[in-house]
Amino acid sequence: MSPEHGPRRAQVILVEPAASQLRKLTAAETHVLDRPIVAVSVNPQLGTVIPGTLLRDYVDGTRVIYFVTALRTIVVVAYVEA
Repeated sequence: MSPEHGPRRAQVILVEPAASQLRKLTAAETHVLDRPIVAVSVNPQLGTVIPGTLLRDYVDGTRVIYFVTALRTIVVVAYVEA
């Protein structure tokens, strides 16, 4: 990795239920969600695996439930909570 570039981020996609939840949040709540969304895009392995599923649960003042594609290039967000 070149010194002027940070780690490559995965593309983040919100499924409809998560997008719908996001639309209901205030601007302040949406701003608070920025940090965990960026964190999981940089390192998709951050979250805790939800047993028996492909889902991961990342909690850092907010909650993001997501799964990662096989090549770790796309993070699909299924649920957000601020």
